[in-house]
Amino acid sequence: MAFRFALVVLATIAAASALPAALDPVIAKLDPEGLRYGYIRDDDGVPHLVDSWVKASDLARNARYNPDTDNEYHLYTRSNPLISQPIVEGNSQTLASSNFSPNKRTIILIHGFLGDILSGFNSVLVPAFLLAGDVNVVVVDWGAGAHWGLNGISSGRTVGRFIQWINTQTGASLSNYHVLGYSVGAHQAGIVGRTLLGQVSYITAMDPADRWLSSQAIQASDAIYTEVIHTNIGNIGMEQPRGDVDIYPNGGVGMPGCATALCDHYRSYFYVGESVATGGFTATQCNNLAEAKAQSCSGPNTIKMGGLLPKTGTTGIYSLSTNASPPFSQG
Repeated sequence: MAFRFALVVLATIAAASALPAALDPVIAKLDPEGLRYGYIRDDDGVPHLVDSWVKASDLARNARYNPDTDNEYHLYTRSNPLISQPIVEGNSQTLASSNFSPNKRTIILIHGFLGDILSGFNSVLVPAFLLAGDVNVVVVDWGAGAHWGLNGISSGRTVGRFIQWINTQTGASLSNYHVLGYSVGAHQAGIVGRTLLGQVSYITAMDPADRWLSSQAIQASDAIYTEVIHTNIGNIGMEQPRGDVDIYPNGGVGMPGCATALCDHYRSYFYVGESVATGGFTATQCNNLAEAKAQSCSGPNTIKMGGLLPKTGTTGIYSLSTNASPPFSQG
């Protein structure tokens, strides 16, 4: 069956209700023209049965998620690259006794649907950033709410307040922050930036999930510089440009070496990890989206996709080709 990513964004994990139907009424049918149930895969590729009909019990479950208390924040640095130091907002001792340095760049990583601290997204990007620079890497674990895409909105606002708290405690500056999100987490990265009034220096959105509520989707103004990388357009990921710079590797779909949409989706964070750790990925400017999809772009400008530092002031649509296996960059 066709992959319906609206289920990822809005549906809860399907489960047999303990309540009679009359006591658990259907509130909305999020995919009224499609099948009620379908399988989708989480950040690690595990399939889950989801229900596109939202019931009263689903809303109750959603209400139980409180990002202020349920979100967890794990700090990694070159002094603790393998074992995280948990930081608890409001507990200044956890921050003061950690290896967090306000003078270093701070990387905020936000996983996607049904992810957690152990997601492949984090496993790729944490070591990549620590290899590339002496930085603070903070993994946001919003797994307690990641079964419901809309929780990304409340979680993003909470993460924004968490950053404000860190800066108040330490004197760190938003000019040193890089917020990265994958899939549904890409939109949450935008909410974080919006909460911080667009003053974060750099947001990287990796294949942002399609069919997100349009008013809450990632947008260029969420950061001083917002870069969006599209690897599975027309299926899991959004097709339309959303950032200051939008890059469509291999035309935005059908990544070399991939046979599934999910593999395409994953490649977004593998590409970013490699770009941070080793560079490469020269992208050529396109006149429009059609050129990017056709891989017929001819300039006049080129940029490096991803990377450790923002390309502030750069705008436009870009495309590039990749290899089928690591190293993915062709230069």
